[in-house]
Amino acid sequence: QLSCLLRMVTLHGIPQDWDTYPQELLLFLSPSDYAGNCKQFFINVGKANEDVLPREAPQRQQLLLEALECLGIPGTQINRTNAEILGWLVCELDGDYIRGSGGTLLKALSQCGSFLPEQEEAIRDVLSSGNTTFGPPSAWSAFTLSDLSGLIPVLGPSILQQIPK
Repeated sequence: QLSCLLRMVTLHGIPQDWDTYPQELLLFLSPSDYAGNCKQFFINVGKANEDVLPREAPQRQQLLLEALECLGIPGTQINRTNAEILGWLVCELDGDYIRGSGGTLLKALSQCGSFLPEQEEAIRDVLSSGNTTFGPPSAWSAFTLSDLSGLIPVLGPSILQQIPK
């Protein structure tokens, strides 16, 4: 339905008032077709319902690649500001980005519904390093676990055993 609506909306050219349409339409659009700047485009994409695109949909990976290019991210390190702009697209980042960004992405990643095995491994690597604002697992409290609640299923026995009772 959304791709049909997009065809109808763009039938006579690209509209300048994208903000009046459902944000989910942007999932089927290129940032170059958006009337604003690309950062605003990805802020709006990050607010759209990502469930419209299945996890394995090629559009998700294409949106991520375009977002990384738009934000001028040269390597695999993403700062907190760019993580906020990416919104749910952080859930598409591979293990190299998760490791390269250290603890910066943990809060955003805790909002993801599921992870690929390589993402889980990267999250465990980052958390077990102790080089995050949460510190090493041996220093975690109930408050820390509350902050990391979305990541608890990923922790694994090696991390869970270090957490104080």
